[in-house]
Amino acid sequence: MAQEEHSQPASVDRPPGLSPAAAALAARCEPQVNELARRMARGVFEQLRGYNELPGDVKDVEIAATARHAIRLFLRGAADGSGWDSMEYFQERAAQRAEEGMPLHLLLRTYTLGSRELWRALREVAGPGEQQALAELTEALFTVADRVVGAVAESYLDERVALAAERHEQRRSRARALLDGRAVVDGPTPDGPVLVLCLRFGTSAAAGGLSPVTVRRLLRRVQAVLDRAFGTEVLAVLDGDGGHVVVPGVVEPPGRLRELLRETVGPELRLAAAATTAGDIPRAARLTSEVVRVAAACGVRPGVHRLEDVLLEYHLSRPSEGSARIVAMLDPLADRPELVETLRTHLEQRQDRRATAQLLNLHPNSVDNRIARIQDLTGLDLADPRDVALALAALLLRDADTGVTA
Repeated sequence: MAQEEHSQPASVDRPPGLSPAAAALAARCEPQVNELARRMARGVFEQLRGYNELPGDVKDVEIAATARHAIRLFLRGAADGSGWDSMEYFQERAAQRAEEGMPLHLLLRTYTLGSRELWRALREVAGPGEQQALAELTEALFTVADRVVGAVAESYLDERVALAAERHEQRRSRARALLDGRAVVDGPTPDGPVLVLCLRFGTSAAAGGLSPVTVRRLLRRVQAVLDRAFGTEVLAVLDGDGGHVVVPGVVEPPGRLRELLRETVGPELRLAAAATTAGDIPRAARLTSEVVRVAAACGVRPGVHRLEDVLLEYHLSRPSEGSARIVAMLDPLADRPELVETLRTHLEQRQDRRATAQLLNLHPNSVDNRIARIQDLTGLDLADPRDVALALAALLLRDADTGVTA
């Protein structure tokens, strides 16, 4: 047997009472413990894929010591009934291996191969007429190995989960600092170009409609897509609605990024990007948030949005002393959401009644009737370019409090 990890000290059920013959056989094998542990660490385990890549001190000191402790614990437990209950040593070693990044399959196979080598040693020491004693020790070895491997795997995975959560929080904390313009504590500050993304998932992925567990799974998948697309662990602050992403050393998002994210999030995904420098990340975050908000407010279909795509709308959405009066023009539509949506879609479609009807699943005549009703209620003439600009500004300013923020 070979290595393990730690969480709560596990308890191993003591095998049924061994006969004096089995105890005597175990006692005769104990003088071979040191040699057997060395042979495992520098021979038997060499056949395992990835074992030779481990540092020499890990193999010669830590793995050999763990194997020696495991063998002696089993043999003494078989001989005098002591030492069956303590798994803490193996659990601590397993946690250490997890922190060092040793693969779990490699760790577990050191235990299974170690158990086999100990059985072979017992078989070699057993003399004529000790078949029953050897069978008892074999059964005991199976029982102990099963419990040890289970405890090792559980402790290893607990440690890996804890390490992953710690790394995730460090990345999130670093992203928050950059987006807020604060000094970065955990990790370096970017010294070159930086790409800032704003993601808005849309109603199908909104946090209010999903359970916390579903949201966590969604965010893990989104983070995995981002890491894979950019070829690095990107910094992100995300929730069920979306959020911001900071990618140092990049000025353009990968071409397939939106497609990959859309497969994970859904068709309502909106995305905006801005290239900047480390000192200007907060401004870039605000800009991308506004571009996404403006695109949604003026009816642009979900997709990748650039400032150039909504330049006029962005300008019209800036608050001023006259903003309240402009917004008030749409007050007569407050109880008619279908008219607001018709107006939004009609303006986005450059007042093409057929295109508007198709998007809203209406007959073109119904669109005409709604537009006429909008004009009657608001006093706006949508054939007048000035009134069209006022209507667009009113829609944008009306939605000014919505959207994704850093």
